Amino acid sequence: MTTRAQWVEGARPRTLPAAVAPVLAGTGAAAGLGAFDGVAALLCAVLAIALQVAVNYANDYSDGVRGTDDVRTGPMRLVGSGAATPAAVKRAALLAGAVGGVAGLALCAWTGHWWLLAVGAVCLVAAWGYTGGSKPYGYLGLGEVMVFVFFGLVATAGTTFAQAGTVSVGAWWAAVAVGSIACAILMANNLRDVHTDGPAGKRTLAVRLGERRARICYAVMLAVPYVAAGIAAATAAGAFPLALAPLLVLTTLPIAIALSLIVLRGASGRDLIGVLRDTGLLELGVAVAFALGLWWSGPAGGLTL
Repeated sequence: MTTRAQWVEGARPRTLPAAVAPVLAGTGAAAGLGAFDGVAALLCAVLAIALQVAVNYANDYSDGVRGTDDVRTGPMRLVGSGAATPAAVKRAALLAGAVGGVAGLALCAWTGHWWLLAVGAVCLVAAWGYTGGSKPYGYLGLGEVMVFVFFGLVATAGTTFAQAGTVSVGAWWAAVAVGSIACAILMANNLRDVHTDGPAGKRTLAVRLGERRARICYAVMLAVPYVAAGIAAATAAGAFPLALAPLLVLTTLPIAIALSLIVLRGASGRDLIGVLRDTGLLELGVAVAFALGLWWSGPAGGLTL
């Protein structure tokens, strides 16, 4: 019988910062627009966390039944290890998705933006399609693209829109920053499994690029948020010096440099588990810094789209 601890581990709690980060950044942007809504922010957080857990269980199920997790160096997988049946893990994924759906309905009812239901439906389909279905996009090297779109642009801008009814330029740059680090988390994960994913038929971006170029790509992904912060500061409309508040993100730069050097110097296998954890924490730190920066800099980015 699967234990509670195994179910928690199967939910991959180390990935949850990637769900919370865009909500924090988007909420900071909404506050910069003078439109902070605590209830909407909380519902966005529940929705994001539920979708992340649903993706994790769906990934465990799909990789497990395909045999992709039969040989791995990372944390335990429920189906691959035999700790839980595929049917049970699939039900867990559907349950997490249902929780997200309820949170999405509540968010639409609270804000009155019912068209966001369509966005939520697309997110649920994308969550399943990562490793599920006959042609999972995660096996085609498109995982990072979808992570950037849904756990970066959609989650961050969606959080801002749910509270403010508009999306600022600063919010979009925060979305780019958060999405880029989310991609780095996935890249580190795929680097860890690069030697087993290829033979198993899982053509991730790391497999397609090759190990050396994938490591360089990880470092570039971690550099993007600091460029984004500079642009957000340059376009902020608040009074000096608060207009420079988005540059608060630079306080996390030493961590990004340290992680990049670890990966560029060839960390592999279990060493990358720590990199995964710390990249998730970096994303959370960048999101908090962006949230404060966009809030303090006044109308976030000064313009709305």
